[in-house]
Amino acid sequence: MSLEKQSEKLSLGNGPASSSSFVTITVNHRRRHWNFDFAETATMTDLFEEISSSLDIPLSNQKLLVPKGLLPEAPNGLLLKSSSDTFPSLRDLQGKTLTLLGSGAAEVQAVNSMAEKIASRNATRRAQAGKPRTSRETQAIAALDAKYTFLVVRPLDGLPNPERSTAILMRLKNDPGIRAAMRKHRFSVSLLTEMEPLAHTSASHEGTSRTLGLNRNKGEVIELRLRTDAHDGYRDYKTIRKTLCHELAHNVHGPHDASFWALCHQIEGEVDRADWKTSGQTIGESSRYAIQGRDEEAVEDEGGWTGGEFRLGGATVSMRDSSRRQILAAAALARQLNEVRAEGRAVDDADKDERERRRRDKAE
Repeated sequence: MSLEKQSEKLSLGNGPASSSSFVTITVNHRRRHWNFDFAETATMTDLFEEISSSLDIPLSNQKLLVPKGLLPEAPNGLLLKSSSDTFPSLRDLQGKTLTLLGSGAAEVQAVNSMAEKIASRNATRRAQAGKPRTSRETQAIAALDAKYTFLVVRPLDGLPNPERSTAILMRLKNDPGIRAAMRKHRFSVSLLTEMEPLAHTSASHEGTSRTLGLNRNKGEVIELRLRTDAHDGYRDYKTIRKTLCHELAHNVHGPHDASFWALCHQIEGEVDRADWKTSGQTIGESSRYAIQGRDEEAVEDEGGWTGGEFRLGGATVSMRDSSRRQILAAAALARQLNEVRAEGRAVDDADKDERERRRRDKAE
């Protein structure tokens, strides 16, 4: 059976019949009128089933409103459901317009799906509300950590076990004490890397001297001696960390004068105090930073590096008094510097955008 608009009729019956043998019921549903033609023997149940079949509205969703005054037995109107106990005769509703209340199966499914989504979102919000919120202080610290840090961490090219070197460098970057000191002093270092140990080891009649760290251009690059001379092991972590404190002081002071040592010792103390892994050891306990093999001379560095053998602007190396290993190490560092500078420009652009956003937010 087809469903047509008011100008057409929907017929239900067996074979041809005269117009007088049909009952026409008009149903208004959402501003549209539908005419249903039934045989005289049809019942209200037939009407409900026809609506279900033609309009795809389940029986359980259907409600037919009979307006006031249409039925003598229901002067105030009547609301009919498919489950009602009694029904008026269809013939009594001949030529009358009934209002259909009900949603189609697809609409019901859509509503149910939306209800499930809303319930799920509400449950998620309630769960989030139960979690401790990130305090403004924590957010501020996180922002400073992202700015005052080692922007790039990288092992030196060409050396074995680069993954272990990376792990040590990342441990230094995330060390609670180092992070606290860098926030306080607003230190930002473009590149934290390792140095080639043999390239920074010299022997003379006075003994062997080992450079433990270098700071180039006041924080553009910090190199740390992570490995043993034979590349077959790594130095003590806390010794490396103490060297890093020394090199961070060179971000401010070049020569090893009184001002430098005052800042260096201050940073070492701050790192100790913020290190939650000290397990109650006395702050400043020198044994915690004991350098293995102290019988051989070891120096932190030669003061703040200002140029000469290695010029940052042109990334060149002087061949004079340089071993092949030193040249290779310097070349590897130069390659890293070029990469870091490109990354640094991207970071600067991002920082600029973030500052502008905060300025606008503050103005609003």
